[in-house]
Amino acid sequence: MTKYNLAIVIINYKTPDLVVDVLESLKREVVKTSMQVIIVDNDSGDNSLILLNKWVQENHAATWIKLIDAGHNTGFSGGNNLGIRSVKADHYLLLNSDTIVRPGAIQSLLDAANQNPDAGMISPRLEWEDATPQKSCFRFHTPISELISSASTSVVTKLFSKYVVAQPVVEVADFYQWTSFACVLIRAEVLEQVGLLDDEFFMYFEDVEFSYRTVRAGWKILNIPYAHVVHLRGGSSPLKSQAKLRKRLPRYFYESRTRYFYLLYGRSGLLAANILWTIGALVAAIRVLFSKRYQSNIAKDQWRDIWINFFTPNKPYIHPDFYAKT
Repeated sequence: MTKYNLAIVIINYKTPDLVVDVLESLKREVVKTSMQVIIVDNDSGDNSLILLNKWVQENHAATWIKLIDAGHNTGFSGGNNLGIRSVKADHYLLLNSDTIVRPGAIQSLLDAANQNPDAGMISPRLEWEDATPQKSCFRFHTPISELISSASTSVVTKLFSKYVVAQPVVEVADFYQWTSFACVLIRAEVLEQVGLLDDEFFMYFEDVEFSYRTVRAGWKILNIPYAHVVHLRGGSSPLKSQAKLRKRLPRYFYESRTRYFYLLYGRSGLLAANILWTIGALVAAIRVLFSKRYQSNIAKDQWRDIWINFFTPNKPYIHPDFYAKT
């Protein structure tokens, strides 16, 4: 099997037009490095594969693009794992379908990997189409961060500021606990050492959990703001729009949340996360009563949904060496 310098994995789920836009932004990068793009169709059930194959043929791109039909919806982790397993490379770039790569971004990521051998993962600056930056670097979720999230009040946030998850956008390269997987470069050595993504996470929290294993293994996670990638957000997932409208979030979000807290903090940590979230939600509810301008960010039925899988979170430890048995 040919080994490439870079393999780019893109998951398609009913977003062929977005994938075409990504590919258009990648065409200029092909001549700059030994590169293979793998598009995994997660059982879209539409004409995605036909449209994407047509684009590949019309653009004479069969030498650098491989289309894979997953056969069923394997989720974010499963789809990326399928793509990673299909090709050998020194570096793997996980790239969302709702992104557009700015000129030079990929080379900047590869250069940063060469210049920072202790960085196991490197991410770019994510931005909107008008170049406004997005927050894409974070601290790990903790039980206390659940209190901050549900309370959504400045007093609580300031009191526990060192537990705030989303970190401010900065203009200098820096290291973080985890980064968005909308676009992230991962060394092959990291995957060999810590394993692939945990496909028990259908969607959400898989990026945090993988980053946790990476950091536990002694690697650093670097963000370089001079590499720019547009992130349109929500191409294959309704979560952000649902959360903004306070609609009920999909069950798989809470299943992933439960698994994450159980893996990292054990059953007692999961219980603490749910209790602290509930306390924060009560703070938000009280504030709503006394302030007409304040609006809670609690989604419909979230009080109940955070307990999904609480009594059955212990699905298989995919990577048991990184966690204490609980």
